[in-house]
Amino acid sequence: MRVAILGVGTVGEQVAKILIQNAELISARSGKNITPVVGVVRNLNKKRDVNFELTDDINSVISRDDIDVFVELMGGVDEPYKIVSEILKRKKAVVTANKALLAYYRYELANMAGETPFGFEASVAGGIPIIKTLREGLSANDIQSIKGIINGTCNYILTSMMRDGANFSDVLKKAQDLGYAEADPTFDVGGFDAAHKLLILASLAYGINARPEDILIEGIERINDADIYFANDFGYTIKLLAIAKKTANGVELRVHPTLVPKDHMIAKVDGVMNAVSIVGNAVGETMYYGAGAGGAATASAVISDIIDIARGISSPMLGYKTQNAVSELKLLDKDEILTHYYIRLKVEDRLGVLACITNLMSQNSISIDSFLQTPNFDDGDMTTLFFTTHTSREADVKHVLALLRDQEFIKDEPFMMRIEQ
Repeated sequence: MRVAILGVGTVGEQVAKILIQNAELISARSGKNITPVVGVVRNLNKKRDVNFELTDDINSVISRDDIDVFVELMGGVDEPYKIVSEILKRKKAVVTANKALLAYYRYELANMAGETPFGFEASVAGGIPIIKTLREGLSANDIQSIKGIINGTCNYILTSMMRDGANFSDVLKKAQDLGYAEADPTFDVGGFDAAHKLLILASLAYGINARPEDILIEGIERINDADIYFANDFGYTIKLLAIAKKTANGVELRVHPTLVPKDHMIAKVDGVMNAVSIVGNAVGETMYYGAGAGGAATASAVISDIIDIARGISSPMLGYKTQNAVSELKLLDKDEILTHYYIRLKVEDRLGVLACITNLMSQNSISIDSFLQTPNFDDGDMTTLFFTTHTSREADVKHVLALLRDQEFIKDEPFMMRIEQ
C-alpha cells in the first residue's frame, strides 16, 4: 500500500518514521506492506528527516493513480477542502488530522466519500482513540454526555495557575517557551481548537451538524488569582471543558472554563494531557486519558486509520448508516443552557450593595447557592464578592450580568464561569 503525505511537518515526519521503523509489525497487523512514497511540502529548501520523494507540486501528486492512501496534514480549511474533495472524486482513501477542516466540512466530505475510506482519528485528542470509541466501541449506547479536556495548552496553563499560583500571562509565556503554545495563542486559549474537536465528537454521538459559530465558545484569558483562590477554597479546580450533553429539549454544545469538583476524575488530569469522559445509557461512564498532541502521538492515530484501510475495515465516516435515530435531535440554543454558575464582582465597599445585587438576582430567577467576601482582594474602598448559583438558565444569568454592569457600584467587568457538579 502506497501512501502520499500532504504536508510533511512535525506530524508528517513522524508518520513516515513510524511507518518505516515499525514496518514489520505494521505489516503483520495490517496484512500489507505500507510505504510512504511521496510527500508534499511548501518549501523544498527546508531540511526534513525523511528519505522519500518530496515535491511542492500538489496537483501532480493527487492525480497519481499509484497512490492508495492520501494523508492530509496541511492545516487550514478551504484549501484542504478543495484538495480532499478532488481526491475523493477519484475514489481514493483519505486520512486527515485536520480538525478545522472537519469542523466546517465533515458532512460534505462524508457525502462525497460514500463507501471510500475516510479516517480522522487524529483530529481529536491526539493519541487517544476517541473517534473509534464513539463510532465503534460505544455504538450500542445512547450517549448521554461527553466532557473533555481536549486542548493541552489550556490544561497546562490552568494546571500551573491552580498549582503554583502563577498568573495567566506568565504561564502563557512559559508555555510558548516550552513549545506548548503558539506565538499567537488565540486559537488555543480562546477555546476555538477545543470547539472544533467537540463538533466532531458531537456528530458521532448525536448526528448534530453544527459549525463553530453556532455553539458557545469562551476562552481562559480572563481567569485571575481571585478565581483561583475561590476554586481552591471551595474544593474546585478550573478546567477548559468541551461539553456535549443530551437534554429533554436538545443537545448542549459548549466550550468554556469550568469549575469542577476536585474529587471528579477529570479534575485530576493535569499538564498537557487530555482526557474525555463519556456517559452511555448502557455502559455508564467511561474515561479515556492520554497525550492529546505531539508529533508521535498524532502520527500514531493517523497510522491506525491507515492500518484499518489496509485491513479493509469500513465504518460509516460519522457513525450512522441512516439518520433515523438522531433525526429528532437539535442543537439547543446557547441561551437555553441550564447549569450552575460562579460570578465574581468587584464592587464599591459600602452599605446596601450586597442587598441590591441579591435583589437583582432573585428578581431574575437566579437563586444563590453560596456567597463569599474575602479581604484578600480588597483594593482601597473596593471589595470582591463571589457567588455560586443553583441551576440557572444561561439567558437569565447573562441578563443579570448586563444589569449589574449598569450599576454605579460595579468597579470592574463582572466575570462568570459555569460549574459542572
